[in-house]
Amino acid sequence: MRKLAIVVSALALASSLPAQKAQLPRDLPPYGPETPLRAPEVKTAKLENGLTVWLISEPGFPKIALSLAIKGGYASDPSDAPGISDLLARTVNQGTRTRNARQIAQDIQAAGGALNVNSGKDSINMSTSFLSSRTGKALAVFSDVAQNSSFPADEVALAKRNEIEDLKQREANPSFLASRAMSKALFGDNPYHVVAPTEAVVTAATPDQLRALYNARFRPDQALLVAVGDFENDNMLAAIKSDFGPWKAPGDAPAGPPPAVSSTPQHAIYIVPRPGSVQTTLNVGFFGPLRSDPDYEAALVANAIYGGTFGSRLVTNIREDKGYTYSPGSGYSTQRSAATLITRADVRNAVTGPTLNEIIYELNRMATTSPTKDELQQAEHFLVGIEAIQLQAREEVANEMANLWLKGLPPDEIGIYGRKVAAITPGEVDAAARKYFPAARTTIVAVGEEKVIRDALAPFGIPIQPTP
Repeated sequence: MRKLAIVVSALALASSLPAQKAQLPRDLPPYGPETPLRAPEVKTAKLENGLTVWLISEPGFPKIALSLAIKGGYASDPSDAPGISDLLARTVNQGTRTRNARQIAQDIQAAGGALNVNSGKDSINMSTSFLSSRTGKALAVFSDVAQNSSFPADEVALAKRNEIEDLKQREANPSFLASRAMSKALFGDNPYHVVAPTEAVVTAATPDQLRALYNARFRPDQALLVAVGDFENDNMLAAIKSDFGPWKAPGDAPAGPPPAVSSTPQHAIYIVPRPGSVQTTLNVGFFGPLRSDPDYEAALVANAIYGGTFGSRLVTNIREDKGYTYSPGSGYSTQRSAATLITRADVRNAVTGPTLNEIIYELNRMATTSPTKDELQQAEHFLVGIEAIQLQAREEVANEMANLWLKGLPPDEIGIYGRKVAAITPGEVDAAARKYFPAARTTIVAVGEEKVIRDALAPFGIPIQPTP
């Protein structure tokens, strides 16, 4: 997902500009040779308590980035409290046995950084960056939160109020409504369908519940600590052992990975009514290969050609040629046990049907038409280049390493990925596109005025279902 963040930014910027075809000078030089990211040297270790440690020493600029990945996110939440990982992430850094929320913030700021905690479908991630000269102070705070969070009642109450306000705002956002409906339509009862907690779950949450979830989830034998920056490996490992060595895993067995998706999504249209809406938010989704699958890179290149870049077939069609929308695109998201590709477009009511028609056309064209030499070259350059740009930041390197570990991949995959992408052939793209991109495999979600959507999409002959 992070690899597509720059695409989203580019699309957002472009949405403020008049739709027009790009006119490039004819005398531009050809693309230079592919230069995939050179993988950093990673020192790996495992502490006696089971904590996995990956260290990347980059002397020079005096900063260090830390990322702690804890297995277990939405997909591991209790069945009676789906999405509670959001609230756990909000409260885990709001107090420990020896520091209150203010002291945690002040101590990490004194080291030159801030403490960020995020929840996802597979994990909770805690990260920070700090001055290398303040390593001792930063590690002390970071390890304290990982081992000793106390969930004070007043901080939990404040976090609950903030979470509920955020949920109310999200409920007013058609993109969120589409994402939630799509996730439910694709995954059914599989725990991957959860994208956020409900207000009822947040209201019912207690400090004791969060503390019990924390004690079960935050355990060293289910965690990876990545450090990237200005340090000497042996010294950093010794410091980590000192601060994280006392962290003990509970005696019971950890939770297993989320179950694999066992059902095939229905090829149907799901309508999420939004009365009075003057536009329709369309999501068209299907399953793709996992990050560890052999055709992952080929599918990623196919997506870049189809809709994952600003010069893609889909964007050229419905933005540049037809002017249906300013910001269409497709995003590829991989989890530990599932992967999805979602096409998104916000369009005015009058072109709801024509837009879906073009999305279906481009999906089927991708499945039946080989990429041109230029399309393949541009897609590979984009994907390799985005990775190289993004991973200049130590924080992003640490986060990507955590992402690889969560998916069961080794640290050197960070360098292998670019070489694989650069070597993808037209035949491999064709095979991936034929397998994953046919429009008959898709699930469609439309958010907007119900009558408008029904009238516009009825001619497609695709079953129309109520909100899942």
